[in-house]
Amino acid sequence: MDFGKTKKIAVVVSALDEEYQNNIIRGINRSAEENQLSVSYFAAFGGLVNSRRFDLGEYSIYDVIDYSRFDGILLMLNTFGDPEIRSSLISRISAAHKPTVVFEPTDNPDFYDICIDNFSVMKELVNHIIKHHHAKVINCITGPLANPEARSRFDAFCEAMNESNVEIDENRIYYGNFRSHDGKEAIDEFMKSGLSLPDAFICANDSMALTVVSSLEKYGYKVPDDVIVTGFDNTFNARNAFPALTTVNRPLLEAGYKACDILVNLLYGNKQPHHTILKSSPVFSESCGCTDETADDLKTYKKRTYNRMEATNNNIHTLNRLAAELAGAETTASTFDVVGKCMNDLNLEKFCLCLVEDWQEAYSSTTDISNKSLYSQYMTAPIIWDKGERRSIDLFLSNEMFPESFGDGFEINYFLPLHFSERCLGYYIIKNSDFPISSLLCHTFSMNLSNSLENIRKLCHLNKAMDELNRLYVIDPLCNIYNRNGFFNIAEDMYKECIAHHKKVMISFIDMDGLKYINDNYGHNEGDFAIQRLAAIIRKCSGTRSICARFGGDEFVIFTANAEEDYADDLERRFVAALDNINSIVKKPYTISASIGSILTSNEDNESLYDVIDKADDKMYAIKKQKKKARISEKS
Repeated sequence: MDFGKTKKIAVVVSALDEEYQNNIIRGINRSAEENQLSVSYFAAFGGLVNSRRFDLGEYSIYDVIDYSRFDGILLMLNTFGDPEIRSSLISRISAAHKPTVVFEPTDNPDFYDICIDNFSVMKELVNHIIKHHHAKVINCITGPLANPEARSRFDAFCEAMNESNVEIDENRIYYGNFRSHDGKEAIDEFMKSGLSLPDAFICANDSMALTVVSSLEKYGYKVPDDVIVTGFDNTFNARNAFPALTTVNRPLLEAGYKACDILVNLLYGNKQPHHTILKSSPVFSESCGCTDETADDLKTYKKRTYNRMEATNNNIHTLNRLAAELAGAETTASTFDVVGKCMNDLNLEKFCLCLVEDWQEAYSSTTDISNKSLYSQYMTAPIIWDKGERRSIDLFLSNEMFPESFGDGFEINYFLPLHFSERCLGYYIIKNSDFPISSLLCHTFSMNLSNSLENIRKLCHLNKAMDELNRLYVIDPLCNIYNRNGFFNIAEDMYKECIAHHKKVMISFIDMDGLKYINDNYGHNEGDFAIQRLAAIIRKCSGTRSICARFGGDEFVIFTANAEEDYADDLERRFVAALDNINSIVKKPYTISASIGSILTSNEDNESLYDVIDKADDKMYAIKKQKKKARISEKS
């Protein structure tokens, strides 16, 4: 159909790495190409690990979607097991008021749905196991029961069992999430239970059933000789496994293609049925003891398997190099350079790295993010890799999703999340590449990139912390000038440089007058105030060739390089004038005053810097005694 203007479709899905989703997506993409649609997939890998915090980070990708920017939506709701996520997606998509097709039965009047009759076909499969193979003890591995398809299959299992008077033992039910690793975990848990081996394992999908078979074999049990295993979906792996799975054939490619076709017709103004049910049928094969008639021909199987192996090996080598180089990256720029170089190897047409504006900021592990938007108003795209050319965009609005405008005509975009635990770092976009759906390593790539970004973020803050510690080591916190350590770190080298070139240096030692009197009579806060004002005067009086420091307590020192004979008198005049000025401004009941003694030397006697400071200190105290005697004489 020709719309004149490219229609934009959003597809919301979870677990791209499963074969069910893969086949649906290929069907969608085929229809999208025929109709010249721009399709954007928003996908997460939630439920992969048993961590709510990790899942929150994965599901952050759904918060970036601005549905108002799309013409229609395909919602693969049956790939989500988390009730909270399902509810949130339904609510937000309903509020968008866009034509929407859902891949499971729904009564929501805002949505159109496409599905199969899960109940009838699952019941037929279970009845076959009970009546034809005479199974009496049966274990069940379910999908997430918040998912209507999983619930329907489980209800069908229960009804078939009850009608045949076969006991449903709660201890023999494992509640899974449609993920392949659920099959392994179910068998591991069963083996620990001490229960006898059942006659059959009924699994809610092929992904779980295949890992059930492989796990049973590791424990020494053969399928179907020792136990029957069944699946659901009739995927490529199920058909070509050994033994081939007894399963349910559902037209996955057709479902994806048909769903997209329904949406296209809705966008074009053509009425469509609210409910579309596709045909499905049980496939009785080797894993229950029946004859296999479903396997692909050997040539097709060998070619597809070889291509998969070759692509996987290439991706493994690429990601191993990426991981090694990312581990060696110590700066943000070097990290981005490593990622940019990787794009050619992954055979991508276009790649955009999109990060939240404050991705490098510090955060607390106790921060509650439940009421906080996961995405900042603005985002940055430090890498836009486009057919071998690399560029970047400093800022773009997060609700625009793309750092650059939509393309015109057919295109496929995959939005995948970047996060560390629950902390959202951003996402990346892959355009016109099968890498997200054809490679089992796409999620590995995501995690490598996320972990590297987090490591760089932490390294930046560690360096900042080290800089601050170094600053605290050399800077006096009260006066914000060098302390004794900071002074000697710099002055020692300056002193040696001047002496080596026969230049004079001047050391001025300053001691505050009457600090004890101020502390005793007006409090230590006033004493600190007086010290700070004196430090400010010393810093102001120090020239461009000088450094000043608080030596401790009420003592200060100034080091001046390349000094001239009149420097000491000039410094004292400016110092006294500055003291008079500050006293007239602050108008305290006490007077801020200090004594200063200066020594000029070219070090003919080969004295150390410490020796010269001691001489300046002695001179200062001599002046201080003279001032004290003068005050006593005035009083008498």
